Amino acid sequence: MIRIWGRLSSINVQKVVWTAVDLELDFTRLDAGGPFGGLDTPEYGLLNPNRLVPVLEDDDFVLWESNAIVRYLAERYGKNKLWIDPLPARAKADRWLDWQATTFAPLMMPAFLGLVRTPEEERNELAIADSLAQCGILINILERELEQRPFLAGDEFSIADIAVGAQVHRWFHLPINRAPSPVLRAWYDRIIHRPGAVAALGQPVT
Repeated sequence: MIRIWGRLSSINVQKVVWTAVDLELDFTRLDAGGPFGGLDTPEYGLLNPNRLVPVLEDDDFVLWESNAIVRYLAERYGKNKLWIDPLPARAKADRWLDWQATTFAPLMMPAFLGLVRTPEEERNELAIADSLAQCGILINILERELEQRPFLAGDEFSIADIAVGAQVHRWFHLPINRAPSPVLRAWYDRIIHRPGAVAALGQPVT
């Protein structure tokens, strides 16, 4: 039995749900975190000592950290589907998961929190502006990469497109004016209709 703990408004939960749905796995998602609470219970602490979401339970195996969960599911259930071969292509896909978590997500966070989750009168406009400028550089990187291939790791959809796709989804839903990125937009429009994307991202960005 597969269980995924976490509220669907969390981008980290979204990545895991997208992966699980695209792999056609039978799983149950349990709301936790944010308005649902539950992270401070002793039981949840045994699942994840960091008391964050998501957590994966696959029978008696427990795993936390969203991109680690994505990799695990793809390795166990998605050989030659989301966990692509050959090894160089798989390494390229893996690289984008790290880039999303360590570069894209942190640089977007001030803009996302400021514009989506903070009342207008309490916003730090300088931090938001700097965040948007830094993200613009990253968007240009993605634009150039996708000019060379249909998907981030090559000719096939992979876990790279899931992780970065969830982040780009937030970018395109920020209430801002943004420079055109037609190649990135075309890629996003292709992947956003996948079953996993619909299941994970089909609610308002909050």
